[in-house]
Amino acid sequence: MKVAVTDYIEDNLDWEAGELKKAGIAFSAFQLKFKPEDELVATLADADVIVVNMVKFTDSLLARLPRCKLLIRHGIGYDNVDVAACTKHKVIFAYQPDYCVDDVAEHAIALIFACARKVPASRTTLEDSSHTGQWDFSKLFPLYRMKGKTLGVIGTGRIGGTLVRRLKSFGFRILANDPYLSDARKAELEVPFVEKDQIFREADFITIHTALGPETRHIINPASLALMKPTAYVINTSRGGMVDAQALAEACRSGRIAGAAIDVFDVEPPPQDHPLFGLDNVILTPHLGWASVESGDQIRKGILDDILRFSKGESARNIVNKDVIRK
Repeated sequence: MKVAVTDYIEDNLDWEAGELKKAGIAFSAFQLKFKPEDELVATLADADVIVVNMVKFTDSLLARLPRCKLLIRHGIGYDNVDVAACTKHKVIFAYQPDYCVDDVAEHAIALIFACARKVPASRTTLEDSSHTGQWDFSKLFPLYRMKGKTLGVIGTGRIGGTLVRRLKSFGFRILANDPYLSDARKAELEVPFVEKDQIFREADFITIHTALGPETRHIINPASLALMKPTAYVINTSRGGMVDAQALAEACRSGRIAGAAIDVFDVEPPPQDHPLFGLDNVILTPHLGWASVESGDQIRKGILDDILRFSKGESARNIVNKDVIRK
């Protein structure tokens, strides 16, 4: 069996190569992000299992890789993979939904607190006051207590649910929205589930933790921004496509909302002329929510486990298109 990695963010994949060699599995790793389809096909044509990070797997590409039987996404989101095409071409598609749940929830919480306490702006206030020799909080105030404020959580699966459980003790009034969550899971969280528009109207902090799809693309848009309080903040650690960046920038610049904290972008890294750059009331981080030593170890072990299971005729752990197995 042959395994190929299309692109990766680790310094090297020597550990994977060593472990698969022990199992008698051939392994190759490449950096094929942004490469043309012909080069992808030429490089991956003999792979039985393909691990992908950011390369786009389209219907056209999958049709030209008939040997591939298992595609594994290195991560939680998989909007770069045409799942229907995987099913069409009888390619089992698996992903890693558990590896950075705590990390993304923690990053979102950090951004919520950074917005509320205006942490980046506080540094500027400190340096300005040091320069003049007297405190001047005019650019920092008003600051509001978080206890009693309304937190809106859109998407309460693994990450959103973890965030809700972590923040309950801080005294927030929490409103949630997730039309796909079972009644049993909703009951476990013990918070009210409401329509999105109610969250937009009432929340002081709106944090997004849902999958990207036609229904959720640009969930933050001119219409939803128009419903929000002028004191509200938007936090996005899910996918860049959730936010109409131009509309959000205009809302932050005009004072329509208080600000935002964004970890993910439509194009990554974002271009130099990205509309959110240069705004003092917007906190930006470089798609870092997933990152920790622990999450890095966990995803690598999870992917290796899926490969080894498949080599023994067993099923990968988290298959998206289970219809392929049934056919």
